[in-house]
Amino acid sequence: MAIVVDLDVVMARRKVRLGELAERTGITVNNLSVLKNGRARAVRFTTLEAVCAALDCQPGDLLRWEPDDGEDADRGAGPLAGRRVDA
Repeated sequence: MAIVVDLDVVMARRKVRLGELAERTGITVNNLSVLKNGRARAVRFTTLEAVCAALDCQPGDLLRWEPDDGEDADRGAGPLAGRRVDA
């Protein structure tokens, strides 16, 4: 998996348990567990915002990118590598 979720690390540093985070965010324990264990296939910005607010952190504290085996991290290899993007 190229996107790594560090929710468990941030929770441990802040000494917050999953049930407490669920109460603070209004997100179910089951949904937070899926995110915490890296099984989420997508994350809504509203979820990310609620978790960041509850843990007083930035999205980059929770999510990071690691290249899969064979990917070139320096060149940004992936489905959009080498394509022109107009902003």
